[in-house]
This record gives sequence, C-alpha cells and structure tokens, in this order.
Amino acid sequence: MDSLIAKADALGKKRKYYAPSAAGPSKKPQSDRTFQSIQKRTSVPKSLQVVTPENAKEYKHIANKKLRTELNKQSAQNSQAKALLEDADLLLTGEAGMMEVEGEMDKTWRVGQSEMAENSGQEAARGRREWKLDGGPYRSRYTRNGRHLAIAGSTGHVATFDWQSGTLHTELQLQETCRDITFLHDESHFAVAQKKYTFIYDRDGVELHCLKAHIEPTRLEFLPYHWLLASVGNAGYLKYQDTSTGQLLTEHRTKLGACTAMTQNIHNAVIHLGHHNGTVTLWTPNLPHPAVQLLAHMGPVSSVSIDPSTGGRYMATAGKDSTVKVWDCRNWKGCVREWTSRGGQAEIEWSQRGALAVAAGGTVNVYTKPSIHTTVHGNTQPPLYMTHPIPQRPLSSVRFAPFHDILTVGHNAGLSSILVPGAGEPNFDSTEADPFENKKARREREVKALLDKIQPDAIMLDPEFVGTLAPPPSAAEDSTIPFARLSRMDRLKVSGKIDDTEMNSSDEEAPQDAESKAARKEEREKRKMRGKGKSMKRYLRKQRKNVIDPRAVAVRAKLEKQKEQKRKEIELRNGGEVRKPSALDRFKRPS
Repeated sequence: MDSLIAKADALGKKRKYYAPSAAGPSKKPQSDRTFQSIQKRTSVPKSLQVVTPENAKEYKHIANKKLRTELNKQSAQNSQAKALLEDADLLLTGEAGMMEVEGEMDKTWRVGQSEMAENSGQEAARGRREWKLDGGPYRSRYTRNGRHLAIAGSTGHVATFDWQSGTLHTELQLQETCRDITFLHDESHFAVAQKKYTFIYDRDGVELHCLKAHIEPTRLEFLPYHWLLASVGNAGYLKYQDTSTGQLLTEHRTKLGACTAMTQNIHNAVIHLGHHNGTVTLWTPNLPHPAVQLLAHMGPVSSVSIDPSTGGRYMATAGKDSTVKVWDCRNWKGCVREWTSRGGQAEIEWSQRGALAVAAGGTVNVYTKPSIHTTVHGNTQPPLYMTHPIPQRPLSSVRFAPFHDILTVGHNAGLSSILVPGAGEPNFDSTEADPFENKKARREREVKALLDKIQPDAIMLDPEFVGTLAPPPSAAEDSTIPFARLSRMDRLKVSGKIDDTEMNSSDEEAPQDAESKAARKEEREKRKMRGKGKSMKRYLRKQRKNVIDPRAVAVRAKLEKQKEQKRKEIELRNGGEVRKPSALDRFKRPS
C-alpha cells in the first residue's frame, strides 16, 4: 500500500506536467494552467469565514482558557452575523410607499380612499373592502404572515378566512358573548374569549379544548416564540397557558380589577395591561408583581399598543379621558407626546413601519413617525398623515395587516378595510413569516418553532441580558469579596471567632504619636458600632460567652494590669496616696 501511495505522489511530491505536442509528449515540465486558474478563483464563502470584526467583544478577564476561546468565538460570530444582516438589507429604503405631496398647500390627509384605489395597483386596490355583518361590534386578528383573518362579533358570530383569495375556513354561531379572538401558532388553531371560558377551535370549527381556568376573559394574546396563550378577565387575573403541553403555567393577581386593554411587546414578550384606574402595568411570567407600573391617564385606559418598527421602544396609550399619549419604554419619567382625540374613547394600533392609527368617534386618523416620536411639551396634535370617516359607531378595534398597506377597522355594522400607503413592511423574512408558504412549509415551520421554543423564564424587560456574562469587577467592587474568597484571618473576623483586643494588643504596645492613636481609636469605634444590633452578631456573642480561651484570658489580664498601673500613676501625680478603690467611691461628689 505504501508503494502505491508513493507512486501516486500523495506524500507531498509535486506532480510534473508535460505539455503535449504534435511530435509527441515533451520532456520539458510545464505548469498546469487549469489548476492555477481554479486555485486563484476558489475560496471559502464569506458566510462560512469566521473573521473577527473590530467591534467584537473580547473576554480577556476569563481565566478559563477553553471558556474564553468559546466566548470569543461566539462574540465574533454574532458580530459577523450583524454585519452580514446589514449588508443584506439592500431593499430597506427610507420612506418607501409613503404618500408625497407636490406643493406646500397640498396635504396627504385630503386624499380619499376612492382616489387611492384608482391610483393603486390592482392587487393593492383589493384591500379596500367593506364587510357588512350583523352581530357587532366586531374584533379582528391577523396571522403573523398577514394572509388569514379571524373576526368575532359580540353576539357570537365567529369566522376565519383567507381574505386574499376569499376562501372561508369556518363560520360559527356560538350564541353567546364573544369578547376577543386570536390565532395560535398558525391559522389551523384559534382561541375565542367567550362569556365564561376560553375555547380553542381548529380550522374546521371543531371545539378542541375548554380552558376552564380562564374565567370571563376579556382580552387574549398569543406569544409565538414561547407558545403561551395569555388572557386577562373581569376577575383581574393574568393567566399564561402553555399550548404545547396544555398546562396552566402561572396566574398573577393584578389587584386592579377588570381589564379591557392588553397587548404584547414583540421584542421581549412582556404583557402590557391598561386598567380602569388609569395605570399601565408590565408583566412577565416569572414575577408575581408588575415589572413596571405607571399612571398613564386620569381615567380608565381603553387601549394599549407597542411600536414594532423601533424594537418595542415606544408605547402608545389611549384613555377614556380623550387623550392619546406616546411613552418611551426606556424612560418612564413622562410621556413623549400627548394630544386630545375627538370622540372620547379611542382604539390605537401601530403598524410595522411605525404608523399610528387612532380610531375615535366616527373617524380613523393615522400619524407617521418621526413626528410622533419627537418630544413636545404640551397638548399638541402631531401632523396628520391621513384620515377616513366611518359613520358606524362604536369603533371597537383597529388592526394593520402584516406586510400589506391595509388597516381593518371593526365597528357595529361589520368591518371596514382601508388603504394606508407605507404602513406595511415590504421586505419579509420567510423563516419568520412567509405570506406565500404552502402546506409543507407550514408543517416544517410548526415543527421548527416547537423545537426552538423559548422557556418562559427568559421573558424579561431586557432580553439581551440572557446569555451574557458579568463584567469584570472594577476597583469599587473589589471591596465586596465573597466570603469563600476571603483569607483565613478575614473569615475568622467575619464569623466572630477572633477577638479584636487580641489583634490590637501588639499595636497598642508599640510607641505611637497622638494623631495615630486618635485615628486608630476612631477606627476601632467605627468597627465596634458597625453591625452592632444584628441578630447574627448577638448569636455569635452568646456562643462565645461561655468559651474560655487562654489567649483571650491572658490578654484581658494584661489589659487590666495596664489600667491599674495607669490609675496608680495618675494618683501619685496628683499627690494623693495610693489606696485600693472602694465600692462607695461612686457616690462621691466630684471636686
């Protein structure tokens, strides 16, 4: 075998190439042009090359070499993934699809829906629809890919359908009050908040589960990355149901009464609740109390929404005091902007591109950024982008269709879909939500989502904190050393098993000046007073009370002898005779 390998030049010898000619093979070695051309133009793809970017975080303070290497590798991969993602965002232009005016006197809000439908494409104009239905007011909910729509009337009319093709999936007449509806992981299952309990149905309208733990629900939210169904009801309990295992994960008592305003932050999966006393609370499954609680309005909160275009940084609230406020979730000291909405109670919703829809009275107004994100003091309404009148009242819900410039408004006579140019995201990620997925892709996405399910303990206000390491201790933090890392003498001092008089006896014998003695006495007094009344100190003092230590006894005897010698010197200095102290000396008046 070795001879065969040697003959095949596999031991590192370079193969000589002889160029053929008409007279026969030439004896002069020539270079292989094909091999050279392939070698020059062949390299590892950039997506597979692990190149450490300049802004990659390094963990030089980690002592473990293996762990440090792994963390540096992960940091380099994360930085490279962010750089490749920025390079891939070639189609994300600035204000694509927004309406623009030619002159300063022209306004975008003067353009009506009929003019928009005439000047839009055939596919976009199909989004302008009117559904006249009995049994309102209606609430609606879209799937994550924006292709399927679910509606629920307050009298019990429930339906799910593909609004683009007009295919009806199911239609139910439940003959009882329905307050809200939401899809689960896809259009094959949906949950309805009915009069007494929450029910789960499949695509054909077959009742699958009756969640009797969710009593009198008013609002529903589904967390897609955690497979959790969250509900809040008239009893004021926020409950999380795991739809993958079927168990009730946790329930929180808000202690703020019935709640009719609820939404989720897509960025960190935190639930935002609006209560009747004007407060807004933020909840996570792993905290029994709200993570954030603020007073948003002087009356009941009617609607809450989160801006997905900024990564969940801005929150909008609407109250029955006819005010709409925009809040910065990074700073809760005050609202960013505030204005008054006509018509009293309002329903609000953010789009994927940061357009805010406010439905109040009989009008739907749409505002765009950056005007609604700009801090303005006072009750000043931002510039209006577009408006559309709807005579049917009340306006019960507003929903933007994902990846489409469509806004669906639910009211007492059915639903109305209007065109909002520039509201939808034109670039979609097919691994997250694909509007054109087929049956096979849906099944694969469902399995992958179940395998990539995130644990509820990871839900927090700052999701980037998960997976990070504590920074290296600074000079100010070096003083707070854990007990296990202290020296033996320090551990004995903390546990109270060593006497301070014994430690300071040698220092007292040394000759010192007056300033050093005063400083040492002051330090000793501070150390004596620190933690004097702690229960642990009292316990240790009792434990040492009956313990006889020969060294401590010798030190105490030495101190008593020094005190007695000092007293005698003072009496001799004052001219008095030396005598033994009596018990009656305490009753003598000072001279």
